[in-house]
Amino acid sequence: MTEPLDVLRVFCGPDGRHGNELGVVRDGARTPVREDRQALAGKFGFSETVFVDDPERGVIDIYTPTLRLPFAGHPCVGAAWLLDVPELVTSAGVVTARQDGEFTWITARAEWAPPRTLRQYGTAAEVDALDVPPPGEWVYAWAWQDEAAGRVRARAFPGRADGIDEDEATGAAALLLTRELGRALNITQGRGSQLLTAPGPGGMIEMGGRVDFSPSGA
Repeated sequence: MTEPLDVLRVFCGPDGRHGNELGVVRDGARTPVREDRQALAGKFGFSETVFVDDPERGVIDIYTPTLRLPFAGHPCVGAAWLLDVPELVTSAGVVTARQDGEFTWITARAEWAPPRTLRQYGTAAEVDALDVPPPGEWVYAWAWQDEAAGRVRARAFPGRADGIDEDEATGAAALLLTRELGRALNITQGRGSQLLTAPGPGGMIEMGGRVDFSPSGA
C-alpha cells in the first residue's frame, strides 16, 4: 500500500464480531487528486474508503472502489469514532456526531443517501435464504423479526457494480428504510452486524453502531 491506512469494523454486533470493514486514510493531503483517491479506493477494495482532509474539523471524502460518494453511513460512523469530533463535513452536508458508551451516533438526512431498492420479504428466514442476485440494481432485502419492537433482519446486495456481492452493513440503506417506515429500528444485517436508527425532527435521522479496529487492518 502506498498510503498509511487504518482498517475499522463499523456496526459490530453485540458480541463485538462482524461489522463492515472501512479503510481510512488519515492524511488525505498526501493524495489530493480525486483520480488518485479513486484508484487507491479501487486498490484497497473496501466497500468504502475515507480520506481525511482535516481531522480537527472532520472534513472527509468518501469513495467506493469505482465512484465518489457525497455521503455514506458506515464511513461517517467509522470516521466519527476514529476522529472523535462533534461533526463531520461531507460534500452532501454537515453530519453531527456523538459518542454514547459503546455506540457512536451520527445524524444525517436520508436524501443524502444514494438510491436503493428496498425489498420487503415475509419472514427473516426468507431473507437468510436469499442467494446473491444477478448483476443489476442495488437491493436492500429486509423483513421484520419483531415488528412491535422495531427489529429488522436485512441483507444488502450492491449489484456487483463494485465487485462486492454482499455488503455487510449499510448505513445509507438503513436511513432510507427508517424514513420509509417512520420509526426507530434495530437492524441485524449480514452475518450479524447491528445498526440502530431513530427519526428525528426536521427530517433528520440518527444512526448508531459499534466500531472497532479490524484485526486484519493495516
